[in-house]
Amino acid sequence: MTETIHIGQQALQELSDFLQNRAFSKVAVLVDENTLHHCYPAVKPFLPEHDLIQIQSGEEHKTLKTCEHIWQRMTELNLDRWSVLVNLGGGVIGDMGGFCAAVFKRGLYFVQVPTTLLAQVDASVGGKTGIDFHGLKNHIGVYQEPQAVFINPVFLQTLPPRQLKSGYAEIIKHWLIADKEAFQTQRHVGLFTEDWEELIRHSVSIKSKVVEVDPLEGGYRKVLNFGHTVGHAVESYLLEKPEQELLHGEAVAVGMLCEAWLSVNHKLLSQEELDKIETFLVSVYEKVHLTEADIQSIAQLALQDKKNTRTTINCTLLSGIGKAVYDQPVTVQQIVESLRYYSLI
Repeated sequence: MTETIHIGQQALQELSDFLQNRAFSKVAVLVDENTLHHCYPAVKPFLPEHDLIQIQSGEEHKTLKTCEHIWQRMTELNLDRWSVLVNLGGGVIGDMGGFCAAVFKRGLYFVQVPTTLLAQVDASVGGKTGIDFHGLKNHIGVYQEPQAVFINPVFLQTLPPRQLKSGYAEIIKHWLIADKEAFQTQRHVGLFTEDWEELIRHSVSIKSKVVEVDPLEGGYRKVLNFGHTVGHAVESYLLEKPEQELLHGEAVAVGMLCEAWLSVNHKLLSQEELDKIETFLVSVYEKVHLTEADIQSIAQLALQDKKNTRTTINCTLLSGIGKAVYDQPVTVQQIVESLRYYSLI
């Protein structure tokens, strides 16, 4: 990976050093109303002279319309290709800010300062940027590495419990695809951990190693998509139902249960291992109520998954806890059956 990742209480000082030691023509900071209020005051003393670009928070604003606003502000601020955009926020700001920076004037520099657990352990690392399009999750985007990532666990203190649980799903995913021992140990600790920094370091290390091998997701990087074929379909479908809308990690938790069941269905995972995964995830995440009509619609959305080949839905499954296999073909009907399994838990 080309970006440098800084993790710990010193991350903001390292952000300051980074910005001062490079001859950026201008610095702009992308925030939403939440990070402006809760996080920006802590970051501001570490920033050189800069301008703010503010957007509305929430997945529903991760759209081309918001990008137009960002690009308009970039233009008004006379940002050029030697400017840098500091993305201060969660996964939406990181994904969208990175995308806007990557294509503005064919690319200007950006850095990530993730403020949610989800962004710290997953979204800010690996160079994926993008936005949603007509209800389809991350349908438009590019691969573009940030110049650096600055992760300070102190921002987790600003999060409501639901946001913390959402990010925790990606940590669980990393254990399930790459570290059986961590899963066996941590499932007895759960969200009551006292050392988020160590969990973040471990999770980022797993993702970084995968991305180094396959930065553009030609093959092996697809293991990181465990839980995301079904999860993205669930998230996209419920995005259109505001009263049922899920956070990304909540949808991934549903997806991991479904795809673990599919792994058993494909004779890759044992029933005993599925039971352990199910017991743990059900203890952390509330059940999402899905009707049969919901299930049918969600399964159809999986046909739009970015990993698909023509009409084949390619899924990442588990060949054991701590081991993932990618490009496993599944049918729409099998996804329907996995969602029915979830509904009966």
